Formats: sequence, structure tokens, C-alpha cells
Amino acid sequence: MRTVGILGGMGPEATVLLMQKVIAAVPARDDADHVSMIVDQNSQVPSRIARLIEGTGADPAPVLVAMARRLEAAGAQALAMPCNTAHHYARDIRGAVAIPFLDMVAAAARAARAAAGPGARVGLLASPAVAKVGLFDRALAAEGLTVVHPEDGPALLSAIRAIKATGPDEAARGALRAASRALLDKGAAIQLIACTEFSLIPEAVAAGVTAIDTLDVLVSEIVGFATASG
Repeated sequence: MRTVGILGGMGPEATVLLMQKVIAAVPARDDADHVSMIVDQNSQVPSRIARLIEGTGADPAPVLVAMARRLEAAGAQALAMPCNTAHHYARDIRGAVAIPFLDMVAAAARAARAAAGPGARVGLLASPAVAKVGLFDRALAAEGLTVVHPEDGPALLSAIRAIKATGPDEAARGALRAASRALLDKGAAIQLIACTEFSLIPEAVAAGVTAIDTLDVLVSEIVGFATASG
């Protein structure tokens, strides 16, 4: 069993959810059968929203790099990060360590292609910051897919902030459902839940949508790496 280091805290509940999902994904009979994780639950990573949308925040990259190096020094054999937006800084993380980085965005794009087939339109339920930096646009294009972004980014951003502040509520579920329905109306029946705050309310997607939660994709990557031989 190989150890995976988790760059966490973005947000804290999403990191805990990832750990719960990893535990549930392993058919364990005893403690030793579970995946070994070293988790840096760092809630002090500078806001990705402030940096990428508002242009006023501190750069998260140096903090993420420091976390990656600490996890590597602690014995992690690969890294994973349950925050979609923070994958904008994946290149910085990779350049700072000698161990693999399990890329949630690239893996989710592959999962979308497997589900939708080449040339499909894939809806993206994510922070407006993700759309602004084109994070999934590039990953999905590399798989021959077209990304469809929600039009009401501010509503989704408000829902994300509300979930971070007080946890999931009906207003956040309503915002996610409305965005999901609008994407479906644009022909995007396959949709990526690409914000780990929304991973807390996956049941809120519109009826008729096939949703792929990027957090679930990352869980598969973690378990696959940890249990692979060599």
C-alpha cells in the first residue's frame, strides 16, 4: 500500500468528504487494508476566489508548494488535492516535488469522455474562477469535448461562499439545480460537478443529468495509486 499526501483545507469539509469516500471505496477487513493518507488540512491557503476573480488576494502558489514539500518530506509517495480551482497551480506543485501529482482535472476530463463520447458537450458546475482561467476548457478540449459554462456565475459563487460559511442549505441546492437545468437546456446532459463545495450536494443536479463528481474521480485515482504494485 502506497501513501498519498492530501493538500487539504480548500474547503475543510470537502477534504473530510474525500477521506470518507476513500475509506468507503476500499473493501477493508481491518485497519491495515485502508489507504494510508497524510493530510495537510490547511485552511490558511490564500483564497483562490480573491486571487483569480477579484485580483486582490495573495498568491496561493507558495503556500501550496510548501504544503507539497512538507507532505513529500513526511513520506507521501504521491499528492492529491480536493480543490478544482487550486489545480490552476498544479504546475507549481509538480515543479516543487519529485513525486507524482494525481491531477483531478485531467482525470475528470477522461471520465467525461468515457461517459459522453468524443465531440460531446459537457456542462461545468464550478466556480467562475475555473471558467476565467480556462482550466477545464483545456482539459476537455484535449479529450475532444466542448465545455459549456453556466451563464449565472455569480449565483454559483454565492452558493459556494454560503456553503463555506454555513454549510449546505436549500438556497445553495436551488442555485446548483438551476445552473444544472440551464446547462441541460443547452445540450449538456453530461455534467461535471467541478467544485468540491458542490460535492457536498450532488443530489441537487437537475433531473435527466448524468453527473460526474470530480471528487469521486479523484478518489478512484487515489485508491488506484495506493493499491497498485510497484
